[in-house]
Amino acid sequence: MPTKTFPLPRASAIARHGSALAASIILAMNLPAATAFAAPGALAPNELTSSTPASEVLSARQQAIALIASFMAASDMPRLRAALNQGLDAGLTVSEAKEVLVQLYAYVGFPRSLNALGELMAVVQARKARGIDDAPGKELRRPVPTGEALREAGIANQTRISGGPVKGPVFDFAPVINQYLQTHLFGDIFERDNLDWQSRELATVGALAATPGAEPQLRSHMAASMRVGLTAAQLRQVVQLLKEYGDAEAGKRADQALSQALAAATEAR
Repeated sequence: MPTKTFPLPRASAIARHGSALAASIILAMNLPAATAFAAPGALAPNELTSSTPASEVLSARQQAIALIASFMAASDMPRLRAALNQGLDAGLTVSEAKEVLVQLYAYVGFPRSLNALGELMAVVQARKARGIDDAPGKELRRPVPTGEALREAGIANQTRISGGPVKGPVFDFAPVINQYLQTHLFGDIFERDNLDWQSRELATVGALAATPGAEPQLRSHMAASMRVGLTAAQLRQVVQLLKEYGDAEAGKRADQALSQALAAATEAR
């Protein structure tokens, strides 16, 4: 079964709307035919211009992370395969791709994570057979702490990402769940320094948007994404990517979550 392709915005659409976002999507998707994303008529990267600051535009690598996470969470293997190829072509290393898929088990479960890792392994092997040597990426530069030091690091990470100490009725009712969050998710996983926090939050947003019923967590991670340095404009690009290339409902959930996170931030000022 051939890999499903994604339609791309045409040059006329960009000229008509003057959309920096559409241009950035083309940059992400205008890749070699082996990725099954390229489309006739799409602008080449050297034809694109934008007055939008680089910090306001997601890189092709960042866009790929959001799509990889969304397709992984939805168990959409054909589109996951295409997005993995897109990401590797855009500079995502094998180590970073593995880290995204490993982290997401904490949000969407071991079965999806294991299946996606198997897909990544197959993609890397197929690319190698075609003569493509993907960058392996970096391993951990510093060891993850253990024991009480791990819990302290996890609490600090959780507090920074969440915007304050995490507490509430659920955590009073079942304190062990917060212990797991602090020591494992924000400790064992977020203390791993081979993937930056912005990438981790992009992956989390992409996965939660594709998961019906996770809207409260999606809102929280939209806010967390801005705390670790992603901008509202970049998150709007994630919304647009999910609407155009992912599942329409995932895009809708992401749109609502971002609007609510921005409204809450405005009220808090």
